[in-house]
Parts: sequence; C-alpha cells; structure tokens
Amino acid sequence: MITAKIIDLKKSILFQAATIEKMIGKAIKGLVEKNRKLLNEVIEEDEELVNKYDISIDEKCVALLALYHPEAKDLRTVITISKMGIDLERIGDSAVNIAESALYLISKPAVKPFKTLPKLADETIKMLDGSINAFVNEDAESAIEICRSDYIVNEMRDQIIRELITYMATDPHAIERSIHLIRISDNLERVADLSTNIAEDTVYIATGKIIKHSSYDDI
Repeated sequence: MITAKIIDLKKSILFQAATIEKMIGKAIKGLVEKNRKLLNEVIEEDEELVNKYDISIDEKCVALLALYHPEAKDLRTVITISKMGIDLERIGDSAVNIAESALYLISKPAVKPFKTLPKLADETIKMLDGSINAFVNEDAESAIEICRSDYIVNEMRDQIIRELITYMATDPHAIERSIHLIRISDNLERVADLSTNIAEDTVYIATGKIIKHSSYDDI
C-alpha cells in the first residue's frame, strides 16, 4: 500500500515540475516575442495550478507519514518530496517574477539584444529538467553532475549583469529597464540553485548521503 502511495506522490511532484518548467520557458518566450498573453498565462498558472499543487503535495506527505510510518528509503523519499514541493513552488514564484518584469519591458525599447538571456534560460531549464529526471530514475551520478554544472549559470548571469552595469553607467535612461533585466537574470540563477537543491535531495534518496555544503568535486 505504501508503495502505491509513494508512486502517487511522485506523479504529483512530476506534474508540478512539468508545469513550472513550461512556465519558465513561456515567460522567456513572452519577453523575447513581446507576447503579453503568454506572460499573463504564467502568472495565472502560478495562482491556479502551482500553489494548489504545493498544498496538495504537502497534505499527501503529512498523511503518508501519519498513516504509514515509512522507514529507511521510503521515509527519505517522502521527506525529500516534501522539500522538493517547497523548492518547486519557489521556482514557480521565480517564473512569475520573470513574467512581471517582462510585462514591464515589452512596452519599452530594448536595452540590448536578447542573446545571452535566452541562453541563460535554456541552461537553467536544462538543470531543472536534469534534476527532475535524476529524481525519477534515482540517479545519484546524474544528480551530482547537475550540481557541478551550476557554475555555468552563475557565470552567464554575472556576464549579463556586467554588461548591464555598463549600459546603466553610460545611459541613465536605461537604468530601470536594466534593473528588470537583472531581476530576470537573478531569478533564473535562483531557479538553477533550487534545481541544485533537488539534485542534492536525489542523492540523499538514492544513497542516504547528505552532500549539501560539500565540495562536489570531492564526491
């Protein structure tokens, strides 16, 4: 019985993850294509789907713990899914933040061509997708590789910020638009960090090892 309940719990978290992954892609596409409809859909989906699923997953975890008293790997899985639900809800919030800044930007002249930002989004979505796949397959090795790749997102985000600081220094009229672009970059980097959390938790499920705060190169 507990196995069936855990499978149902995994299905719920996978649906939430798939929804949020699409939200991030939709927010960036809405920005690049100046599509207000897509951006509003991201905000609506967070309110109508993501928040409700977060509550539902939390309730399922509590009920499973109370009724079945899981042990060992089953216990690790339930606790980790509960944490993943929180991380995914925060990723959903980041998607909304991106959409909100994009709604401001699409009615304004572009500060710079959108070249690096979509690449940053692609790398971020790749990390999120990889962390979820590693979780599904309980693949600790792939999860660790996801953790190691976080530096790529950090470097791309830093590059965008350096470029925008230059624009702000030379054109004060670009400051507010640049700040919104920095906000988008920071939220994408935040998604990557939360994806790393999911990957770390996957290692915990698969092996029982806690790698948080560890040097990934030493694992």
